[in-house]
Amino acid sequence: MEKKVMSKEYLLENREELLARYNRTERKSQKSALLTKKERKVLGIGKDEGRAIAKNVRVAPRKVNVVVDLIKGKQIDEAYAILRYTPKAASPVLEKLLKSAEANAVNNNDLTRDALYVADCYANQGPVLKRIIPRARGSASKIHKRTSHITVVLKERN
Repeated sequence: MEKKVMSKEYLLENREELLARYNRTERKSQKSALLTKKERKVLGIGKDEGRAIAKNVRVAPRKVNVVVDLIKGKQIDEAYAILRYTPKAASPVLEKLLKSAEANAVNNNDLTRDALYVADCYANQGPVLKRIIPRARGSASKIHKRTSHITVVLKERN
């Protein structure tokens, strides 16, 4: 099953149809192929948001999700204030990531800073680092050092 390569002219001619097909919700088994980076750029998908991703952060995803739930849906200034005064290990990482997403939204997509809010924020599990440590009577056991991939998406409020 080979993916059909679409030219820029074809993309611009059939823009409405392609956007409708891309935004349509389907079952997982009938999902159409994802668009390439070039196709998304030509169609203008992702131009209304600022996104930042931090990979392999040395904090467990369930600990990050506690802080993520606090800032989801908040205005950007309110999210900064929450992160500044939350005494969790994930707070400085999320604050830095929020700053990066804001810079991406303002500089790359020409969005206004005052209207930005945290549209989506989530933490997925990254690779688990395993250390083997010695135990009593000649045995050994593993310690799981969990990592996470954190994503922050900012959008403009209408």
